[in-house]
Amino acid sequence: MTSGHPGVVEIRGGIELPARREDVELHTSDGLTLVGELALPLHAEPIATLVTLHPLPTAGGFMDSHILRKAAARLPALADIAVLRFNFRGVTSPRGTSEGEFGHGVDERLDLEAAMAFVTERGLPNPWLLGWSFGTDVVLTHGRDYPVDGVILLSPPLRTTTAAELAAWAGTESTIVALIPEFDDFLRPAEAAQAFAAIPELELVNVDGGKHLWVGEDQTYRVLTEIVARLNPGVLPLPTTWSS
Repeated sequence: MTSGHPGVVEIRGGIELPARREDVELHTSDGLTLVGELALPLHAEPIATLVTLHPLPTAGGFMDSHILRKAAARLPALADIAVLRFNFRGVTSPRGTSEGEFGHGVDERLDLEAAMAFVTERGLPNPWLLGWSFGTDVVLTHGRDYPVDGVILLSPPLRTTTAAELAAWAGTESTIVALIPEFDDFLRPAEAAQAFAAIPELELVNVDGGKHLWVGEDQTYRVLTEIVARLNPGVLPLPTTWSS
């Protein structure tokens, strides 16, 4: 979709802005190969790295779940952020199928381990974990093992994370932010405030009108803005058009 000016396009939907995109493989300590993609800024070194953990595979979550796909499509160009996406074990997307079987959030700790090993191996700077729904449970349960600049929890359902696992984050030196949709299917702002009180350092961001799946360009823009506000705030506000 154009904006009415030659060579200018509106940034929305499935538009993919320029980046260096590389199909990658992650190798788990229990012998599995996971498929993924690394998207890097085209003409600059990344200022930070977003490691994305997708929603529940048994409910259709995968590395192309739309917020993660749009983060990879837009943020390298708009904010000099590297974006790593991958399929958890047993998950299929157009990129391919990761080996193994769904691990109910337990075995996925080895998938996160493999992703962070890749970040270290490639020397990717200033890593942040972005979990969405099921991915937030993986982050909260297993993410404290890694030196990251911060954690962003998108629509956390707290489906499998225990109270003890939440409380263990108290005192973290990493920035930790939770985006809570007003109309979430699992955890709404009032319940989130009570549940996350165990982590005094956590910043709750209640999103008026938000829903668990963040459907629509307004919600996509809000989520991507909240991400960039933590990783590279100097480039805000995010533009809504791109000159090719």
